[in-house]
Amino acid sequence: MNKSNLVESLLAWFYREKRDLPWRKSKNPYHVWVSEIMLQQTRVDTVIPYYERFMSSFPTLSDLANASEEEVLKHWEGLGYYSRARNLHAAVKEVVAKYGGVVPSEEEEISKLKGIGPYTKGAILSIAYDKPVPAVDGNVLRVISRLFAIEKDIAKQSVRKEIEAIVQTLIPKEDPSGFNQALMELGALICVPRSPKCSICPVQEECVGKEQGKADKLPIKNVKEKKRDVDLITMIFQQDEKVLIHQRNEALLKGLWEYPSWEKSKEEQLTADRLSSFSLSSFGIYAEQFHYLGKIEHIFSHLRWKIEVYFAPVEEITENIEEKDASYRWVDIKDLEHYPFPVPHQKVRNLWKKR
Repeated sequence: MNKSNLVESLLAWFYREKRDLPWRKSKNPYHVWVSEIMLQQTRVDTVIPYYERFMSSFPTLSDLANASEEEVLKHWEGLGYYSRARNLHAAVKEVVAKYGGVVPSEEEEISKLKGIGPYTKGAILSIAYDKPVPAVDGNVLRVISRLFAIEKDIAKQSVRKEIEAIVQTLIPKEDPSGFNQALMELGALICVPRSPKCSICPVQEECVGKEQGKADKLPIKNVKEKKRDVDLITMIFQQDEKVLIHQRNEALLKGLWEYPSWEKSKEEQLTADRLSSFSLSSFGIYAEQFHYLGKIEHIFSHLRWKIEVYFAPVEEITENIEEKDASYRWVDIKDLEHYPFPVPHQKVRNLWKKR
């Protein structure tokens, strides 16, 4: 392999073929930061409208720092992996408080910010500040493992470090931004997970994996754990024009709103008495009729929610649930759109509207 030819060919291809993406129009570190956080585990086409709306509402780092968490989560609604949004919000506040609103340009300082790992650090420092720091995401792991025929499990931290070290030897000091983006772009467009397009790859002459006939068999990854099924009951409690919602405090989807939900066993038969037990009588909310609306599924990276949805018109309210538990709130139906709901509960709402 001729490394200088690899770098030269890759950069020439990138500047000729790179996609016109909104975050590439600026080297502002705040813009780079937001885009890279959104792009983690999310497709580019999905991110574009979210990024544009987010930047329209929070055009500066200070605008985001001054926003409420609920506003931020509402703008993230449907994008998933909500801890990204909470960590970004917290880190931006720290940048305003500690660094005068200027994103740190040194590795040691930027690494301390919440939610910024080795990849995001490398992306910001190389793209926004032109520093020769590796930015190794899933695309780059795949590309380098094929280029150098690395037959090791890329899920292992030691292998990731090895690949970061290889990228470090390749980064041209005169254009670290273009090089890191070129590697990512190659992985997104050419060196794709399945059936890599080796015949049109700009660096095929330097690819050891292609030369050895192993490109389509790399990278090596450990087998993912099987998703765990969780069976849930979700109740839409309505009285007049108000509906009850609940704010989650669990790590999964923390801070987002949902319709009251309970986990049930897989074998459990939902009799009328059992459905009544899912009501909120301990909070002074009584319902006697439970209308089955249907069932939805939603898949997370490690879980599969199977949700049975019921509509429960409230017969009587004897206590103020909001005073007993601030995580519950009665809201006007027309105001539901102002609250950030995760995708599974957006599906619940759509099912309710249809029925």
